[in-house]
Amino acid sequence: MQQEFIFAGFGGQGVLLMGQLIAYAALYEGKKVSWIPSYGPEMRGGTANCTVVVSDREIGSPVVTRPSCVVAMNLPSLDKFEDKVKPGGVLVINSSMINREPRRTDITVIKVPATATATELGNQRVANMVALGAVVEATRVVSVEGLVETLRKKLPAHHQDLLPLNQKAIEVGRSFVPSTV
Repeated sequence: MQQEFIFAGFGGQGVLLMGQLIAYAALYEGKKVSWIPSYGPEMRGGTANCTVVVSDREIGSPVVTRPSCVVAMNLPSLDKFEDKVKPGGVLVINSSMINREPRRTDITVIKVPATATATELGNQRVANMVALGAVVEATRVVSVEGLVETLRKKLPAHHQDLLPLNQKAIEVGRSFVPSTV
């Protein structure tokens, strides 16, 4: 089985890290992976997105045109990528920063107040982990345990103290996914 993702938002929202963590977790779980970052004209505050392909078999092309899942952390990302989600796919939106309803009715939309939730948890910078928890819960692309272990391995030594907060953000993010998904 192959799953394709686009993670999108402003630079500084951690969208590239979300993609990297999925890619590394999938690698650790024995899957084939591609990860391609894309930056706008400015790094911090400009647009940023990445594509991730996770598969049980060799990946023929890393190009993602009809992703099975899109994560939109801001309104420009929703505007740009909503139409690209394949029918039956998943759209995760940061409802803290997106003030319109998605137009699609042929996909599963998961509204996650990622920024507000991260603020409630005490650090707005974990909004990406809140959204990532929802992605993993909705798509089952990797195990939650694999994701947390990947985070543990990838966090620099001077940020290991942030692991419990990131784990909590992932767990809370999972709770926004209805059990029917």
